[in-house]
Order: sequence, then structure tokens, then C-alpha cells
Amino acid sequence: MKTMTGKKAVILLSGGLDSMVTAGLAREAGFDLLALTIDYNQRHRRELEAARDIADRLGVVRHVVLPLDLRQFGGSALTDDIAVPKDGVGEGIPVTYVPARNLVFLALTTAFAEAEGASDIFIGVNALDYSGYPDCRPEFIASFTETARLATKAGIGGDSFIIHAPLQLMSKADIAREADRLGLDPAWSWSCYDPMPDGSACGQCDSCRLRRKGFAEAGLVDRTPYAT
Repeated sequence: MKTMTGKKAVILLSGGLDSMVTAGLAREAGFDLLALTIDYNQRHRRELEAARDIADRLGVVRHVVLPLDLRQFGGSALTDDIAVPKDGVGEGIPVTYVPARNLVFLALTTAFAEAEGASDIFIGVNALDYSGYPDCRPEFIASFTETARLATKAGIGGDSFIIHAPLQLMSKADIAREADRLGLDPAWSWSCYDPMPDGSACGQCDSCRLRRKGFAEAGLVDRTPYAT
């Protein structure tokens, strides 16, 4: 159900668990939700369906699904003909890293927010239980906030953007517990990088492993169907 408070926030909504919980927290804080989902021609396009479902269930006022074909660049297992690793979360930055993804996506989210007259931006980055992506770190978010101030009409006019990253220092178990507390069904979201032909999650990619570990540690049930 859509409710209007007059206090707007733009959510970068991928369709994953973290972005769903972030949107739920923004709604709990009393914001009218606007959401931006980037269709970057990712391997796991199932998350786009999840994003639409989440937006509908959370009463998002306006949901923009923006096409941006990053397969034209490649360079990632999510946008190129590179196998998704299935041997566990390792050291270093994995091949599922999409070059500069959050840098590009936050720039687009900021543009959407400025066009809508919104100063608050929510992103579900996490720097604790994650795969080591550099664009999930607190220093990146702090740096981007200053860049947004310098690069926008709103920013130089004194209406600086606030980048909210409420999950940044949470474990996946903490995030699972927040989903439960907020009354969000984990099955609405999608995390798997390499969905199976039957529509189930692979269960073995980094994203599946981190998600399953989080729910197990939280003692909560995740109704997502896993192949293995």
C-alpha cells in the first residue's frame, strides 16, 4: 500500500536481500519510497523480477527500471562469458565483481534523486559479510557523498545528499534478523548469481553461500529454493 508522507528517499533496489532490507528500513523511517533498479543485462536477471515484486509489496511510489547494457563492457562473470565460481568465498576480489558498478549506479541514483527533489539516498552495501568488492566500503560511500555535493546543482546550492548505508557494518545474520523483524519474506528477494534452468538458486556461488550462512547463523528459515 502506498502512503505519502512528503519525505522522499530514493532506494537503489537490486532485488537482492540487502536492498530489500534497506528499503524496508527506509520505509520504517517514514520515507516515501522511490526506487531505481538497473537492468544491466546481468546473468542473474531473476533479480529484476524480485525488484519489481519488492517495490510493489513495499508500496514504492515510483519504480524506475533503467536499461544499461554492461555486457557491452564485460569484464565480470555477471556480464561476460566467464564461469561463476562455485568453490567458496576466497581471498581477493572475485570475478563476479562488475567494474565500477556501485560508482556508476550511485551516480544514476543521485541523478534520479536530484530530479525528484529528494536528498536522501539508500543503498544496501555491506562491508562485513561480503565478497570483497571495493565499492562496498565505507570510504567509498563517504567519498561519493562529497562528489555528489560537488557535482550537482542541489549540492552546490546547499542541499547536500545524504547517502544512507544502514547495512554497512552488519553481518548477513544481522541482515536476516532485520528482514524478519521488518516482516519481509526473504523469498521476495533474489541473491543467486547463477540461477538454474528450473528457477532455483544454485546454492554454491559466493552470494548463495553468504546468504545461506547468514540465515543459518540467525536460526531463521529462508524459503528460497536451492538446487544443492
